Amino acid sequence: MKQISLYTDWIFHEDNPYAEPLYVDTEKRVLRFTLRPGQQIREHLAPHSPVHIVILQGQGVFTGEDEIAYQVGQGHLLIFDSGEKHSIRALDTELVFVAFLHGIPQFRG
Repeated sequence: MKQISLYTDWIFHEDNPYAEPLYVDTEKRVLRFTLRPGQQIREHLAPHSPVHIVILQGQGVFTGEDEIAYQVGQGHLLIFDSGEKHSIRALDTELVFVAFLHGIPQFRG
């Protein structure tokens, strides 16, 4: 078993959102994202993996392929299909969330 604390040692960058790899192997990836108020992650996609997001802190606006902006906060689970475009914007507080994706086949840890 592996154990990782999701609520400690958060790193925020002043100019851009920060994506911290918490765990990566050939089968799965767990990334923790930290955004300062107003920071955003422009529209992008994960072409070969669904993306499951759990919001740990703050409020944000998440937009999926349906182009509807959803304001969500702590405790919400968001599910994006493989290849689904999505974007994220932190509102007036720091936003922290964890994303779960498929791994990287060529990863050698």
